[in-house]
Amino acid sequence: MVFSSLLFLCRFLPIVLLIYYIAPASARNLVLFISSLVFYAWGEPVYVFIMLFSTVFDYCIGRWIDYSRRRGKQNQARLGLICSIFVNLAILGVFKYSDFAIGTVNSVIGTDFSSPELPLPIGISFYTFQTMSYSIDVYRGKTDMQKNIINFGAYVAMFPQLIAGPIVRYKTIAEELNHRRENQRDFSDGVIRFVTGLGKKVLLANTIGSLFTELSSQTRGLTTANAWLGIIAFTFQIYFDFSGYSDMAIGLGKMFGFHFLENFDYPYQSKSITEFWRRWHISLGTFFREYVYYPLGGNRKGKARQMFNILVVWMLTGLWHGASWNFVIWGIYYAALLVIEKLFLGKLLKKAPPVVSHIYTMLLVMFGWAIFTVPDMADSTYYFSAMLGMGDASFADSSTLYYLANYIVLFVCCIFASTALPKKTASHLIKEGKSRTVMQCVFIAVVAFFCIMSLVSDTYNPFLYFRF
Repeated sequence: MVFSSLLFLCRFLPIVLLIYYIAPASARNLVLFISSLVFYAWGEPVYVFIMLFSTVFDYCIGRWIDYSRRRGKQNQARLGLICSIFVNLAILGVFKYSDFAIGTVNSVIGTDFSSPELPLPIGISFYTFQTMSYSIDVYRGKTDMQKNIINFGAYVAMFPQLIAGPIVRYKTIAEELNHRRENQRDFSDGVIRFVTGLGKKVLLANTIGSLFTELSSQTRGLTTANAWLGIIAFTFQIYFDFSGYSDMAIGLGKMFGFHFLENFDYPYQSKSITEFWRRWHISLGTFFREYVYYPLGGNRKGKARQMFNILVVWMLTGLWHGASWNFVIWGIYYAALLVIEKLFLGKLLKKAPPVVSHIYTMLLVMFGWAIFTVPDMADSTYYFSAMLGMGDASFADSSTLYYLANYIVLFVCCIFASTALPKKTASHLIKEGKSRTVMQCVFIAVVAFFCIMSLVSDTYNPFLYFRF
């Protein structure tokens, strides 16, 4: 981890906010840039130079592309874009995929090449995509080149969303980088959003995740009921973990005057896999749609080409999540489901009763998470066998009742919290005015208190998207 959670909450964040608001407006991007580098370098001081290189390199590339475009030198602009894409993907490839590539070659052709086993720089998948999107958008003329390298550095290194996204495209916050006005309303909304995300992560994801950790570690005797309890627990864990971090990032952004786009839209309410991926990790889906799917032709070149494009996008999406074959299989799994829905199933799902289409979606999503979360193929096969009641798996045993008794209330809370019902209920019951302000203050105080108590007393605080 970069910082321990308590160190970040109780020291780093208050100090940075204090310095940020004391500083004049013209110096605030510098404060944000330096504090982000400190945040990034805390656990991996050597890798901060990779981020600095990416910042300087893509800043210069942006200026080169803009200069070439303005003078009608399209070939030079295209060369600059190619350099940006190649260098960024090369950095990502060396640190994230070199071990996977070498291991695959060794297993296929029987060689014995040694793997470098480089630690994965924190957030590299996010900031390399962000810097590439900047170069592409400058080349396309969709955003202006950033003249101030400090402002650009603040965009690349911005600690609120550095580790777990959302992927923030430069054009989304270009105006706010140069001319933003922080205000009390945004700050208070940001605090509420941040604390909500913190509660999702600490009180829900961590707690329900401990059940999956316990059940998935069983190498023998896993019952069908327990296998399903485990994967349901992981289904909630990954949602509250990742959406919690996205909420925290969006909330922190508002505290500093930025408005990041939403990254989740209650995906577990979906009634098809297509709808699910419009609601889950929206920024990643938008990136691949804008910079891969559309350039490949999207749906403009016939059904066969569209299906191929979907396969390419989802194999890349799987690889983006991790350098392992289970992620490749996970990507192909979703590509196949999306193609089937495009061809005929989507129309049938729209006509089906909502409860049927929802059950269909959630069952396939949970099977997908079973592929996603178990990298070892032997362990994955064992877990799937238990889920399907195959092999020597019995349906249930005495431990099933024990887990249900201990976690049933938490499961109900997770189901409720993964829908729009809490937000709608609060808006209906608490109208605008002093009563809402008081209730919000009480909410912040209670959730923050229990989060801090949990962090102080509990050592189980996994970060699922840390590896991406």
